[in-house]
Parts: sequence; C-alpha cells; structure tokens
Amino acid sequence: MRNEEANARRFIWSNGLQNIGDQIVAPKTVLPWLFSAAGVPAIFTSFLVPIREAGSMLPQAALTPWVTSHASRKRMWLIGSWGQAAAAAGIAVSALLLDGIVLGLAVLILLAVLAVFRALCSIAGKDVQGRTISKSHRGDITGRATALAGAFTLAIGLALTFLPNELPQWASAALLAGGASTWAFASLVFSGIEEPEADVDKDHDGTSLRDMWALVKSDRDLQRFLLVRSLMLVTALSTPFIVVLASQEGADLTGLGAFIIASGGASLLGGRISGLWSDRSSKSTMAWAAGVASTVLVLLVLSARLAPEGVNAWVMPLGFFLVNLAHTAGRVSRKTYLVDMAEGDRRTVITGASNTVMGVVLLVVGAVSSLVSVLGPQAALIFLAAIGFAGVVGAARLKDVSADAS
Repeated sequence: MRNEEANARRFIWSNGLQNIGDQIVAPKTVLPWLFSAAGVPAIFTSFLVPIREAGSMLPQAALTPWVTSHASRKRMWLIGSWGQAAAAAGIAVSALLLDGIVLGLAVLILLAVLAVFRALCSIAGKDVQGRTISKSHRGDITGRATALAGAFTLAIGLALTFLPNELPQWASAALLAGGASTWAFASLVFSGIEEPEADVDKDHDGTSLRDMWALVKSDRDLQRFLLVRSLMLVTALSTPFIVVLASQEGADLTGLGAFIIASGGASLLGGRISGLWSDRSSKSTMAWAAGVASTVLVLLVLSARLAPEGVNAWVMPLGFFLVNLAHTAGRVSRKTYLVDMAEGDRRTVITGASNTVMGVVLLVVGAVSSLVSVLGPQAALIFLAAIGFAGVVGAARLKDVSADAS
C-alpha cells in the first residue's frame, strides 16, 4: 500500500500514546487510588470499570452510521482523540479542586464522556488501519503499539514504587494530567497519516441499527467471533478476584505501583510477540491466550488451597502477571482478527456492531461473575476459568483470516 511504512510508524506511536493514556487514566488502578485519597464513597468506585468498559463499547453501533457518512475516517479518529484528551484533563482538574461525593460524580460523568470518544476512535481506527496497512503487518503494528505503551507504563510503575504508598491527591491529579497529554500528542502524530478517502453514498445516511442487528443475525462467522470474544472475557474479569485471593493468602498486590508494573510489563513483553503471532494466525493466538489464562487461574486456586503462605507470597503475583500477559495477547489477536475479517465499510459496520454486542455481554458476564463471587474469589476464578477453556475450543473452530492462511 502507498506510504505504508510511514503510516505504520505513525500508527505505532499514536496508538501507543493512546494506550499510555488508558493505562494512566485507569479505572482499575489510578482512579480508585484517587477516590481513596479524596474520601470518595466506595459505591462510586464500583461504577468505574463498568462505565469505562461498557461505555466504550455500547455506543459503537449508534456511532457507526455517522462515521461511515464521512469520507475521511482519520478526521473521526482525531475527534475521538481530542475528546478523550479534554475529558481526561477535566478529570485531572476535578482531582485537584474537588473531593468527596462531588469529585466522585464529576469523575464518573467525565469518564463516561471519555468512553464515548474512545468508542469513536475504536471504530475509525480499525477502518483507517485496514485501508492503509496490508494484512500481513496489522498484528505487528498493534503489538508494537502495545509494547511501546507497556514500556512507558512500566517506567511509571517503577517510579511509583519509590513514592509513599498513600499517593497525595495533587500527585494523582498531576499523573492524570500527564495521561491527558498523551491523547493530545497522539492526535498530532495521527494527523500525519496519509489516508485514501472512503467512498460515501450521499443518498444514504449510513447503516441503521436495524441493519447492524440483521448483519449479526445473518453472518455466521461474525456470530462465532462474538461468541469466542465473549468467552475471552476471562482475562479481563479475573484480575480483581486474583487481587482479593492474593490478599487473603498474604500476598500484597494492593500497591498502585505493583498494579501498574504488572500491567506495563505484560504489555511490553506480550505486545510485540502476540502481534507477530497474530499475523500468522490470530485465531490460534486467541486460543492460546484463553488457555494459558484459564490454566493459571486453576493453578492459583489450587495453590491457595494446598500451598503454604510463603509459597503463595510469590505464586500470586506471578499468576497476576501471567494473566495480564494472556490478556495482552488476547486483546492484540482479537483486534487483528476483527480488522482482517472484512474490508471497507463492512469492516466499520462489523466493528461497531460487534463492540456494541460485547458491551452488553460484558455487563451480563460481569454481573454473573459478581454473583458467583458471593461464594468467594476461588469460586469466581473457577467459573471464569471454565469460560476460558470453552473459549479455547471456540477459537480453534474460527475461520482463519490471517495473512498466512489466505
């Protein structure tokens, strides 16, 4: 493709910068720490992950017609990046000036805004990548961007280990402001991508939600992918239960620096390798990711039941890291599969439809795993491991859309 090498570099840096922002303005790490330092009631913390995760998926079907009605999808991505920068900056200002319930409400509202703009980037980014990067290099680019973000995140996590465990509120605000700047820098880099304009039917205002639902019902390959992607949620939903189990077994995973180090290290090590594997066979990489994560969860439960506290003190952190590593591989491979499975506007429509469906599935599976967790974190981890093993079988049966297969 024309100017592919230059476009690839800009993709790596722009997506890497966005990933750094995701790691800093994170509902699983920095934002809960901010809430704790600022005296925000615990109920607000419970809404952070659902708003961020489901909020970035559910709107995608509704946003797709607007995206496909524009010839320049790059411009849509830039709007999404600017919006995330503004929302993250608003969170940073709120962290500096507010506290208690008022801070909790402000952050949840701004996080919802950020999630919607992130949904816009998700749709437009896959479209631009599909039309500017050839099939045999897409996984590698996604993996490089993930590894780049992992390196920066790892450095931030290591720096935080030298700070007091109770991070001051102003320091959290400064960290969040740094995260906001990464989206601004990402937009500057992405604006240099040379994108062929898409054909737009001026007599048609886009694909309706009904059309998208009809697509999901009629496309068997898409249905299989959505099923497998649902089963891959084992890596996304299991980490909080690992933290609880670790604390019960005397292994301290509650430090902010430890969380960020594990996440950054997994992205750094797993990003590049899983990207290369995904270009060979993204479905096989998904299967391996689900299988490794599920096996680790079973071993962690067995260790908690059978091993002494001294052994669990290092087994639990290792397991937490390995599940994050599998999550990185699963995320890179499923993104590559989604971009490779279709072309043109059909890719955009499939992206919006599948992510909206996944937003609903995420809420349902998350609710079920929360109910199971009433029996304890071990029961929740076994439940999620069973889902993951089913994902291995499902991924192996997917149609292979990778470059080597075609």
